[in-house]
Amino acid sequence: MAKLFAPIRFIACALALAFMVATAAPVSAQAPINPTTSAVKEQQLLNELNKIQGRGTIPDVKSYVLEHPAGRDWRQWHEVTLRWIGGIAVLGMLAVLVLFYLSRGMVKIEAGRSGRKIVRFNALERFVHWMTATCFIILSISGLNITFGKPVLLPLLGPEAFTTWSELAKYAHNYLSFPFTIGVVLIFLIWIGSNIPNALDVEWVKRGGGIIGKDHPPAGHFNAGQKMIYWIVVLGGGISAVTGYLLLFPFYGTGIWGMQIAEVVHATVGVLFIAAMLGHIYIGTIGMEGAFEAMGEGAVDVNWAKQHHKLWLEEETSRGSKGASTRTQPAE
Repeated sequence: MAKLFAPIRFIACALALAFMVATAAPVSAQAPINPTTSAVKEQQLLNELNKIQGRGTIPDVKSYVLEHPAGRDWRQWHEVTLRWIGGIAVLGMLAVLVLFYLSRGMVKIEAGRSGRKIVRFNALERFVHWMTATCFIILSISGLNITFGKPVLLPLLGPEAFTTWSELAKYAHNYLSFPFTIGVVLIFLIWIGSNIPNALDVEWVKRGGGIIGKDHPPAGHFNAGQKMIYWIVVLGGGISAVTGYLLLFPFYGTGIWGMQIAEVVHATVGVLFIAAMLGHIYIGTIGMEGAFEAMGEGAVDVNWAKQHHKLWLEEETSRGSKGASTRTQPAE
């Protein structure tokens, strides 16, 4: 009997297994699993965790954060707001200078050139100025490339040339920041004594500084306008250096939030700095006759000094009459 029922049990088990497979297959075919049914939505993660973070095995846990709302805000600022600020500041300043030149023209030496010159800046002062100025120009161009290069230069140069240019600009921006910073520190130390604001500066501004109108208020070594440029260089250069080094050496002194703030400050100060220096360059070149000679040669015409820095000229002349080192020389 046992031998008779053994095949029957085997057949029954096989039929039961076949029935289970036959009934299970259509169910799985008719109701496929939806992979998003129980998945957490992106917005839900942002609302609950304030960031989207994954898992990783490398020591830098900051890399685990895949998306952060503050990053979106920073991207909007960098891609839209900063371009508006920079465009208005730089292009607006250029437009103002062009209109001013067309209406005012070059500020001439009213008494004409005297044929004699007086030393205004020595070799060290001029070296520091031109080192800092050269670095600033390259830093400005390479910095503007970060903000405006993609929409302006990329269509003109093409991807390969733009990539090469941007890489060179990045290296120039990084490495020239060091001599620029040294230059700003030296400028601060060399000329701090002549750039403390005083009552003469208020009067100089009230009278238009010789730029607006024909009045030429007396001034010492530096007038109020030059003092403003000095403090823009010292403060603007100092802020640019500090924030720039936070970005150049990331996460040594701050976290992601701090770096975003540093980039916002660095870029904003940078474009405003550039706009202010355009005004300085204008006055020192085509805006005023004889001004470039101060830093170009180190000596200025005596009549130029009398017109724009009368008190300084009197002080230097007095020192010269007492046997000090002040020098006048014939113009070539």
